[in-house]
Amino acid sequence: MAQLPAGYVPLIEALLRWLRPAPRPVPDALWQQACQDVPWLRGLSADQQQRLRALATRFLHEKTISPVGGLTLRDEDVLLLAAVCCLPLLQLGEAGLRGWSQLILYPDAFRVQRSHVDAAGVLHEWDDELIGESWDSGPLILSWADIQADLQAPFDGYCVAVHEMAHKIDALDGAIDGTPPLPLEWQRQWAHDFQQAYDAFCAQVDAGEATLIDPYAAEAPEEFFAVTTEYHFSAPDVLAEALPVVAAHLRRFYGEPPTVPALDDAAR
Repeated sequence: MAQLPAGYVPLIEALLRWLRPAPRPVPDALWQQACQDVPWLRGLSADQQQRLRALATRFLHEKTISPVGGLTLRDEDVLLLAAVCCLPLLQLGEAGLRGWSQLILYPDAFRVQRSHVDAAGVLHEWDDELIGESWDSGPLILSWADIQADLQAPFDGYCVAVHEMAHKIDALDGAIDGTPPLPLEWQRQWAHDFQQAYDAFCAQVDAGEATLIDPYAAEAPEEFFAVTTEYHFSAPDVLAEALPVVAAHLRRFYGEPPTVPALDDAAR
């Protein structure tokens, strides 16, 4: 069979999308329950909730969710998980789901073995205890206990599912470096502003100064992006006070965060 010219590729992709079975719709009652159970969802506009529902439906259709360690999930748990994971995709859309197919869910924090060869050629091995991990083109791995803890304290700046999804978004352009796929002009401004903010933040942490943002953001540029993404959704006022330029970029990239009055009402 003759090879098709490159111009046919979009046609083939469109045909494959047409042939793919449609996602099963999320029942109204289940979605309404998720909106009640997830404080961040209560703070979204009606339009944002509608877009998030469509994204969560696609997520459940495309991703294999694999509980391990004896963990069992109810239908409402699975939907809640999909909705929280899709929060960072409200502006980006389904393109943010590319490149991976499985979510592995542990009951609690999990251990992974690390290794490193130093400059002298000596191999060092150790165990890390993690609550989330995102592999470049592999699975997303999360701790269910920590997701639930984030929901119990939704305005403290933490959301492990959003953090790890930020790494997946970061990887879409082929490099996990704290800069997601952007138009060229915006990418240049983003890289400049984030690097400047990151350097200043690292200087604060290195000097032992107290910071409004979790010091873990100083680990690497990609962690700075992921941590500030958590704050965008769970503590936007804190982010705007600590890093106003970064906060402005994230509002442009992710859309407006859940509104403060809705978050205050949910907290009472």
